[in-house]
Amino acid sequence: MDDTTHRGRLSTRLGSVLVLVMLSAAVVAMAAMAATTRAAVRPSNTSAPTISGTTAEGSTLTANDGNWSGTAPINYSYQWMRCDTNGGSCANISGATQQTYVLKQVDDGNTLRVRVRATNSDGSASQTTVPTGTVSAAPTTTPTPTAPATGCPKTDSGATVAATDLSAPARLQIDQFQATPNTIPGNFSTFSVRVHVMDTCGQVVSGAAVYGTAVPFNQVNVPSEQMTGSDGWATLNFNRLRGFPASTKQRLMVMFLRARKPGESPLAGITTSRLVSFKVSLKAFG
Repeated sequence: MDDTTHRGRLSTRLGSVLVLVMLSAAVVAMAAMAATTRAAVRPSNTSAPTISGTTAEGSTLTANDGNWSGTAPINYSYQWMRCDTNGGSCANISGATQQTYVLKQVDDGNTLRVRVRATNSDGSASQTTVPTGTVSAAPTTTPTPTAPATGCPKTDSGATVAATDLSAPARLQIDQFQATPNTIPGNFSTFSVRVHVMDTCGQVVSGAAVYGTAVPFNQVNVPSEQMTGSDGWATLNFNRLRGFPASTKQRLMVMFLRARKPGESPLAGITTSRLVSFKVSLKAFG
């Protein structure tokens, strides 16, 4: 084989290899272009977003994204809008750009929509929900007719209440007391003391148990507890004992008075105590 023939065959082979290389590069380029074309898909809504939750003041609404097609990943943003009762005349709610929204008093009587925006590397698109139902006001709490924080029954000042209806922190008060006779004579055999009871809310108390005794003891007997009537008064009757007078110069009869709620401890229950004194005249003593 001469050199000319050999060089021709070699040239032909090189040309074939070059053609194959160029064809391979073209195929790769076309595949890359096709891949690029397929990836360039911006979001498109295929199922509308929705709102879930109770349409009542104080409740939380949640925006559901719906379904979207397009190149992943897709990110979502939100804008809540306040609309009229028909879902029209909508206006953006300032700062309401989260997926959830807590209904406020200003929303009462209105409906809400939310605009969901889907964004990827190729663009964005948005879709708005249908309106919610009309937002209702927050339910009002009706106060119970039980005793307020004072512990006193719920009634006007000056009215009569039962001692058994009082609860802590209410207290009883002995606001008035009277002795009959007004000045206890030295030769008395008996006298009485009237005691008036109210509560710390200024209400007259009926059914309070009233107790009294002289100080020092043994001047008079200790009568049983007496209950206050509907006017708040209770009367204690005292009989003379050998310990009276406590001294030959006695001028006062000092007495310990107590009022309490029946059924409760005099030391820890709803109670009150007071030291009082009445005038004594020993001129008739002898």
